[in-house]
Amino acid sequence: MKLNVKMLPVLKKMAGTMLALGMLAHAHAADKIAVDIALSDATLIDVAAGRAVTGQTVLLKGDSIVAVVNEAQLRDYAPKQTIRLPGKYLMPGLWDTHVHFGGGPELIDENKQLLPLYLAHGITTVRDCSGDLPDTVLAWRQQINAGQLQGPTIFTSGAKLEGIKPLWKGTIEVGTPQEVTRALDGLQAQQVDFVKITENTLKPELYLEALRQARERGMRTSGHIPVQLTLGQMADAGLGTIEHQSYLLRAATPREQELTAKVAAGTMTGKEAMQASVQSYDEPTARKAFSYLAARGTAIVPTLWGSRVTAYLDREDHTHDPALQYIGKGLRATYDWRVQRAAKDGPEAIAQRHAQFEQSAKLLPILQQQGVSIIAGTDAGFLNSFDYPGQALHDEIGLYVQYGLTPQQALQSAVINGPRFLGKLDRYGSVAAGKAADLLVLDANPLQDIGATRQIRLVVSRGTVYDRAKLDQMLADIRAWVAKQEAAPAKS
Repeated sequence: MKLNVKMLPVLKKMAGTMLALGMLAHAHAADKIAVDIALSDATLIDVAAGRAVTGQTVLLKGDSIVAVVNEAQLRDYAPKQTIRLPGKYLMPGLWDTHVHFGGGPELIDENKQLLPLYLAHGITTVRDCSGDLPDTVLAWRQQINAGQLQGPTIFTSGAKLEGIKPLWKGTIEVGTPQEVTRALDGLQAQQVDFVKITENTLKPELYLEALRQARERGMRTSGHIPVQLTLGQMADAGLGTIEHQSYLLRAATPREQELTAKVAAGTMTGKEAMQASVQSYDEPTARKAFSYLAARGTAIVPTLWGSRVTAYLDREDHTHDPALQYIGKGLRATYDWRVQRAAKDGPEAIAQRHAQFEQSAKLLPILQQQGVSIIAGTDAGFLNSFDYPGQALHDEIGLYVQYGLTPQQALQSAVINGPRFLGKLDRYGSVAAGKAADLLVLDANPLQDIGATRQIRLVVSRGTVYDRAKLDQMLADIRAWVAKQEAAPAKS
């Protein structure tokens, strides 16, 4: 085939044009923003607004969300991997803001197995409210942050403050204001995320002193409520979160001042005061008290599921729960004390357990209406019988809807309100640029049915993607570890 010399100028021009176009395409590709992962085709759940948003792609780089873009904007990015999720729902990862690790040094390995168990259930962040392994948990926090350990992000109180010779192990015993100061000095040196205070043997005046000193230092606080103090006094002193909703029953009666004074004087037990509170419940009083808490910024972590399990041990047999296969034998053994204690209750005590739980749970919509921040937490971990890490958070927010919250409000309690308490909303609480790459992909819309949070298709934790196969493998590995431990001969 002969080349027509007359065509040479045309061919040169065509070659030059193609070369220029190639260079332009190359330059445009080089201009694109490199990202690690694109999550596309899913419906995004805006938990704050209660909206389901379509047509958006979430772009991840490292442990952060780089951008949330539409199809046209996507042309500006070059993802290394694209995961298409048609028909799925994408939302922020869940938070369990009241968990415990403990049972003694011999159970450290069993507690460590709970970390992947949380992730496998879509819990990307936990708030440790102190057990008897505070230094271990602080080490895990650092290792997870450094990418050296697989598990949810941990925020922790470190060791809790208590009085002299307390019931609970792993506490910092304080008996004077000076000891409170030294305790807070130590916790600040460990860079704890908040201060946990319990009331077992701590003098009421020292409890208030601890709150005063913590507030002066800018430290967030969380705790149980001493029977000798009113909820109003605790809110005035700056308590950040009340752990366990049953404490609120004390403020839901016109007799609160009277009952508190009797307990302080030693003429009534705390148990008797609680029974009297339930019997004299008054909704207008409750609303007024809860408005007071809201105005002072005191939030509530209900831990309803754990309370419900204990309240109804007389009716429900948990010995064959499938979740037990993920719990080591040492941790399971710690369940026994509550079970044995509940077994000693007679008909009157059992009826009181039921009444206290039901009345407490019915406070949820009133708290929401009066503006109290409800923060989802479960009390899961050692000691609390059949309150299973990971699974319990889904049980917890399911109860919230059962007792009067909307699915959106329940999701807010597990996605937004925890970060707000810790001052971390700049990093958590929504699917947006700059937020943590902690995400949950579901098979159904949780705004329509809160049970959809159990239908997990994919979890992203600190930018690492765990698809359903990997999540199933994590669960299988935990089951195998527990089974191997179960079969091992007991140490002499």
